[in-house]
Formats: sequence, C-alpha cells, structure tokens
Amino acid sequence: MTYSDDEERTLIEWSMRITQALQLLDLKMDQKKILEVAEKSSQSVSKSAGPISTFAVGYAAGLAARNGRKSGDDAARSAADVVLDLVDGGAGGGPDREGWTGTAQ
Repeated sequence: MTYSDDEERTLIEWSMRITQALQLLDLKMDQKKILEVAEKSSQSVSKSAGPISTFAVGYAAGLAARNGRKSGDDAARSAADVVLDLVDGGAGGGPDREGWTGTAQ
C-alpha cells in the first residue's frame, strides 16, 4: 500500500496519539504491516474483514506480550504474519494438513 507523505505523517501522528492515550508508551507501531493486514484481509475475504483482522492481531499480540512469551513488537509482527498467511487462502483459508500448529502466539 502506498500513500502520500501527508498521509504518512498523519498516520505517524495519529499512531503516537493513540499509543499515548492508551498508555502504550513503549509500543512502536508498524503502520505498514497493520495496513497490509487490513488491506489484504479486506480484499481476500470481505471489506469488513480488515478491521476485524487488525483487531485480532492486536489482541493476540497483547496476550502474548502480557504472558511474557514475546515482546510487544515481536508479538504484533508474528500475529500479523499469521493473518497474512491465512488471507492468502481467501475467505476459505485455513489450516494446512498439520492444523493450526505453529500459529499460536
């Protein structure tokens, strides 16, 4: 996804405001990865799948970070990668022959 310098600056400022308001002061948000998850989910599944996917990524990352399994940044990256792999199969995307092994946060 590409966007203008003005939009990029706006997203950076908005991300900083969100993290401050939510007291997530140590979070370094990867806007490009989040937008990729939203865009690919919306295209592969349905328009509404983008926001749902990004929420699920954030929730999974938060649980993993809270439990000390990963840093917040690593947990978010890992969760986003799982969703991006999943959306490659479209709305019917799902587990491979081994099931969901290896996708847990």
